[in-house]
Amino acid sequence: MNQTAINLIAISVFLMTLSTLLGPLIHLHPTIPALTIVGFLGIATLDNFSLQGKGGTIVLDWVARFSPEYRSRILHHEAGHFLVAQLLGIPVTSYTLSAWGAWKLGQAGQGGVILEDSEIAKHLERGKIGISMVERYCNIWMAGIAAENLVFKSAEGGSDDRAKLNQFFQALGFEEKIFEQKQRFYLLQAKNLLKDNWYSYEALVEAMRKGISVEECQKAIGLVRKPSLS
Repeated sequence: MNQTAINLIAISVFLMTLSTLLGPLIHLHPTIPALTIVGFLGIATLDNFSLQGKGGTIVLDWVARFSPEYRSRILHHEAGHFLVAQLLGIPVTSYTLSAWGAWKLGQAGQGGVILEDSEIAKHLERGKIGISMVERYCNIWMAGIAAENLVFKSAEGGSDDRAKLNQFFQALGFEEKIFEQKQRFYLLQAKNLLKDNWYSYEALVEAMRKGISVEECQKAIGLVRKPSLS
């Protein structure tokens, strides 16, 4: 059973316990928590066997979005991906700041940035990919975690990013024992890129907070000078 389904079941157990304790005090009809719990368990079962974790991620994301810090973390995380991609010459074609939006774009996670990946696709078709291309994509994948670390001093997201990076390393023939070392290297690279372009990053965060188009976000980046973060 995937972790998302386990989390949904844990929520169901919590709701069951809470309704047992508080139901009589607030005159809550027993069928209301029962139906809610059945709904969560049903989603967990469907998610585990049919949706590969995406359905549960959407539900958990909806619940978590009541937290301003959670929403802020996703915003800053995705802005990190966006800015580093632009700096490294990989155009962004779309972005979203919710699990539902990510699902509609065919991505996992609580948000996502869609890249124009025709260039790397051509390299992969030829069976040959240059070190420059490898470097760029590895930096982009670690940029969300780097942004969270810079803003919040810790990262809660990024498990999907690390998984993509590890799959990439595996496809390139690297041994699993050096995956973590390479993650740390590219995390540092991404962090330095963000620090060197901090004002642009802050402008991009505000632009994405408004939900404006990719083109307008790119203009926001371009209009800002680039003093480094001390």
